[in-house]
Amino acid sequence: MIRIDAVWLATTPLDMRAGTETALAHVVQVFGGAKPHHAYLFANRRATRMKVLVHDGIGVWLAARRLHQGRFVWPRDVTLEQLPLTQPQLQALVLGLPWQRVEDDGAIRLL
Repeated sequence: MIRIDAVWLATTPLDMRAGTETALAHVVQVFGGAKPHHAYLFANRRATRMKVLVHDGIGVWLAARRLHQGRFVWPRDVTLEQLPLTQPQLQALVLGLPWQRVEDDGAIRLL
């Protein structure tokens, strides 16, 4: 099992043709470097695909996810290039749910 202590979301899009080296270079550009046991999430411009780069302390893993319908709820018009996510927010995001409304305990906040 890969240990993940922190999850970071990049608000700038990534070309989904990018491989491990290109994604790692993007992590270095946006986050300053890949830290052990941290996950870095990127989406394409339309937010229909996502890539996750995880540094496991020895090397890096790159995974991709695609939604067959709809889009991932990705921040738009954000002045920050990166946002931290909690584990419940990550779980909501990969399912395509509105992760911004998820509380730390996993409950969804109604507006």
